[in-house]
Amino acid sequence: MDICCEVSKQSSLHPKPEGLVLQYGTAGFRTKAKHLDHIMFRMGLLATLRSKQTKATIGVMVTASHNPEEDNGVKLIDPMGEMLKPLWESYATQLANAEQGDLLPTLKDVINKEAIDMNQEANVFVGKDTRSSSAILSQAVLDGVSALSGHSKDYGLVTTPQLHYMVCCQNTQGKYGEATVEGYYRKLSKAFIQLTKNASNRTDDQKHLCVDGANGIGALKVREMESHLQRELQISLFNDGSKGKLNHQCGADFVKVQQKPPTGIKVSPGERCCSFDGDADRIVYYFTDSDGTFHLLDGDKMATLISTFLKELLTQVGLDLKIAVVQTAYANGSSTHYLEDTMKVLPVRCTKTGVKHLHHAAQEFDIGVYFEANGHGTVLFSQAAEEKIQQLLEDSNINDKQKRAALLLQNTVNIINQTVGDAISDMLLIEAILAIKGMTVQQWDAIYRDLPNRQLKVKVSDRRVIDTTDAERRAVSPAGLQEAIDSTVKKYTQARSFVRPSGTEDVVRVYTEADTQENADALAHEVSLAVFKLAGGVGDEPKPMK
Repeated sequence: MDICCEVSKQSSLHPKPEGLVLQYGTAGFRTKAKHLDHIMFRMGLLATLRSKQTKATIGVMVTASHNPEEDNGVKLIDPMGEMLKPLWESYATQLANAEQGDLLPTLKDVINKEAIDMNQEANVFVGKDTRSSSAILSQAVLDGVSALSGHSKDYGLVTTPQLHYMVCCQNTQGKYGEATVEGYYRKLSKAFIQLTKNASNRTDDQKHLCVDGANGIGALKVREMESHLQRELQISLFNDGSKGKLNHQCGADFVKVQQKPPTGIKVSPGERCCSFDGDADRIVYYFTDSDGTFHLLDGDKMATLISTFLKELLTQVGLDLKIAVVQTAYANGSSTHYLEDTMKVLPVRCTKTGVKHLHHAAQEFDIGVYFEANGHGTVLFSQAAEEKIQQLLEDSNINDKQKRAALLLQNTVNIINQTVGDAISDMLLIEAILAIKGMTVQQWDAIYRDLPNRQLKVKVSDRRVIDTTDAERRAVSPAGLQEAIDSTVKKYTQARSFVRPSGTEDVVRVYTEADTQENADALAHEVSLAVFKLAGGVGDEPKPMK
């Protein structure tokens, strides 16, 4: 087939601004919405090629997640609902940055390198978030798909995890579920209702949850799902998009960074609350106690609650499955100690920062629980683990206690969106676990006390001078930096620190923990000074924290 004419014709309607260079990263492409029209068209082209090459349905999600309203972005979803393969990320970057006249040669280069049969059918699922720019940008994606004669299905407004779910359902021929939004609601809510049947005498107060929808797509979808939950979860929805701005002083990122409740939410002391981010792939929990003190329950606390619950169920059914919690260096040291020393959930695996590293490591176990501290995470079950749970349920020799635990495990598998972190799925899982255990949010928070910590940034002339090892916990260059960090850390109690280069800007990120906030801050200042002196700091020397 001659692709030149149609691609040239359509591409002229989506021209690239000269000189604009963007990089496809973990979050896909993200920038001001006004710069993205040509990118969207070209990602429609690339998704069609990827579909032809894999002979599977590919997803394209138009969103900028927790970024401000005026931004937008796009990410591609591979056949099993996972993130795009790294080689294809590089193709995305090449295609996005090709000047108008170089687009066809760049496209043909990918076709030749991957030996793509252009007569192969292609299917692309497209979704978008609630940003005002998303409608026109998702149309540009659809134009890109049609320029290469691909078939597309426009899901319209969906959360990012919902589109990941649809792609996985489609490519497993419905084994994972039905590739519709209604199918998603039915599968998750049925599992939730089955799980909460195991909770005794829940009051309406215990069923109540305040949800901050970040004025985004998550708010719309929670509203749609509510009726499926049959009042087993009673949600008060705030920041539902009816008046506030997307992600403005609300949402998971705001709550995590500012360590305070979002604006636009009215809660009583001790009331259980959670916040989604803009595209509903992250969630954090929190409450304010009677003294007005804010308590955040982040990804570490969620991973701890979920892995403890799963380990207890495995013990009850007598299944010998290898369960692990996967964390990054940013996981609070208290959570790691609790999991390793108190719960004996071994191993706790540490990986480099970034969801793809966590997801990959979690796949090495029968059950892999992974969460970033920011609230993005899920649970992965190996095929063997799912089969063993199923076999148990069919075994007539197990006792009632084992049968109950096996049913709980099966419904836990069904409530989880294994393709990606999903705020709605994670919320339902956590609500079910708290109900089954008869736990309050205060009791959950008291499982362990977070060590006080501090994160700082140091501007440097070139971030590449910092090289790390041991899942970014130790610096191997520049010379002397790790030794300086080690000797500084020794001066403090329960302390640790690491530094790592930013993935996007010329700054070095510094993380510290210690027994008190004062010590964590003092340690952060000392380490920042060492980075400034040894790694080519620019501008003013870091000042002590006030």
